[in-house]
This record gives sequence, structure tokens and C-alpha cells, in this order.
Amino acid sequence: MFCVLVTAQQPTERARTEALSRRASERLQSLQREADRLTSDEKTLLNDLRKLEVDREIKAEELRQLATEGARLAEELMANEGRTRELEEQEATSRPELRSRLVDVYKLGQGRYLRLLLSTSNVRQVGQASRTLAALAKIDHDRVVSRQRTLTELKLARTSLENRRRQLNVLRTNAERAEAALAQAARARNDLIRDIDSRRDLNAQLAAELQTAHAKLQTTIREIASGESPDAASLPIRPFRGDLDWPVASSAARRAARSGTSPTSTGIDITAPEGMPVSAVHDGLVAFAGSFGGFGNLVIVDHGGQNFSLYGNLLEMSVTKGDRVERGQPIGGVGLAPAGSSELHFELRIDGQSVDPLQWLKKRP
Repeated sequence: MFCVLVTAQQPTERARTEALSRRASERLQSLQREADRLTSDEKTLLNDLRKLEVDREIKAEELRQLATEGARLAEELMANEGRTRELEEQEATSRPELRSRLVDVYKLGQGRYLRLLLSTSNVRQVGQASRTLAALAKIDHDRVVSRQRTLTELKLARTSLENRRRQLNVLRTNAERAEAALAQAARARNDLIRDIDSRRDLNAQLAAELQTAHAKLQTTIREIASGESPDAASLPIRPFRGDLDWPVASSAARRAARSGTSPTSTGIDITAPEGMPVSAVHDGLVAFAGSFGGFGNLVIVDHGGQNFSLYGNLLEMSVTKGDRVERGQPIGGVGLAPAGSSELHFELRIDGQSVDPLQWLKKRP
């Protein structure tokens, strides 16, 4: 009788194990596609980063050139100020002497030239004195005109230099902003590259874990085919991060904020009609099925390796502690939350730690 029972169970267990093996193969292919996509994304980001580094170097060189020109302009402005100050000091120093000489010339004018003629017995001396006086007057005039012309030229040059300095300041400000934007863009891409590297590492870990499980499944299939009765096959939950089916057919989910949940819980409340079937998100053993304070009727499924899924606020439970459940198998129906709304409270514990279920469930459009 026992042999007949074992023989009857073998095809069912083999079919189940083969289904798990196919699921593992499909997930491995999905992980490989994701790894290829991450590699492509990283290659694109690295190309962008190289372009940004070239642009940053160009902007840095532009800033260096602007700094050099700015230093040169500062020197020219300083020289201009020094020359202007020197001429103004010379003018201030020579002004009393020039004024005195002009006064003397004025005194000689308006008939006072007669005194010069009367005081000189030699007509030639009169001519020489007259020419000397005219020459001195011209020298003073030329000196004043030259000094004023130079001051005007210095003033115009200073205005031009200051205008150029203002233009340089605008160019430098724009270049600095552009360089800062390029640096920020480079940091953002570096952050994305680090994130991709982290995700690729995780992808490799999950793929290795799933490959090990897949190899065990193949061994189990061979053992069943040879007539042996191996332990029930299973798949780890970690490689299915982001690929788990939702426990209830509803897209209305929100972060849980209710009494009775753990302070570190990151569970979600999924709104659904009362009585709607609730299914296990992954294969496992029922570790708890009963009433629990703050959760109402609660089912906890152990997926092995300190990994659990929790289903609270159930109207009724269709499993009991110790039952083996398959992915997608109904375990109860949606009930009422303490606040009176119809919703399922769902949590995940991975490696004993509460995680965000939305990061583990399939993305919904």
C-alpha cells in the first residue's frame, strides 16, 4: 500500500519540481537580461562621463586664461593709477611756479613792456628778452597741454580697462557656473555608476544563488526519476526581488501606518474588496496561522533562510500551521482593518529584516 502511495505521489512531485526548475531558468534569463541592460547603461554613463570630463577641462582652461588676463588687467590698472597719480602730483608741484610766472608775464603786458624797453639800453637785449619770454610761455603752455592730454588718455585707458575687467568678471562668473554644472552632472553620473555597480553585484549574487538552487532541482528530478523520494524541492526568495506576484489583485497600496505593526515595519496596506482571495507570493511553509493582536487573522509563510511573508487582516484562513504552500496558492481572503476599511496588510522579512515590499513585488503600470 505504501509503495503504491509513493508511486502515485512521484509524478506529482516531479511535475512540481520541473515547474520550479522552469521558473528558475526563466528567472535566470531575466537576471541575465537585467545584467546586460545594466552593463549597457553603465557603458553609456561612462561615455557621458568622459565627455563631461573633457568639457570640464575645457572650462578649467578657460578659467585659467581668464585669470591670467584678469591679472594682466589688474597690473595695467595699477600702472595707470600710478602714472595718473604721478602726473597729478607733478601738476600740483609745478602749479605755484607756473602761476608766479604767468603773473610776471601779465605784469609785463598792457604797457609794462615799455618799462622793459626803457630799462634796456641795447635794442638787441630787448629782442632777446622778448624771445626768451615767449619761449618760456610756449614751454609752459606745451607742458600744460601735454600733461592734460596724457591725463585724458590715461582716463580713457582706465575706462576701457575697467570695462574689460567687468566683461571678464561676467565671463568668469558664467564659466564658473558652467564648470559647477558640469561637476554636478559628473557627480550625478558617478553616483549612478556606483548604483549600477551595486546592482550588478547584487544581480550576480542572486544569479549564483538561483543557479545553485536550479542545480539542486535538477538533481531532485534525477532522483525522482530513479525512484528515490527526496525532500520537497524549493526555490529561494531572494533572487525574485522585484518579480514577486502581488498577494491580492489590487493596485491601490499605501505605506502601513497602523497600531500593531512593528516600529521598524515597512509593510503596506493593499485596498481590495472584502473576501477577495489572498495568495502566497512565494513557495514556503506556513509558520503561523491564527489571530494576532493588531493584525487580526494573520498568516506567516516561512520561505527559508530567515525569509518570511506576512498577510494580515484576513477574513478567513484556508491554511494551517505546517502546511506547504505554492506560489499563487490562496491562503485566505481580504478582511477588515481595525479602522473598518477592507484591506490586506502585507509585510516581508528578508534575512530577518523588514524590507519595503514595493521593491520586491512586480512593478505595476
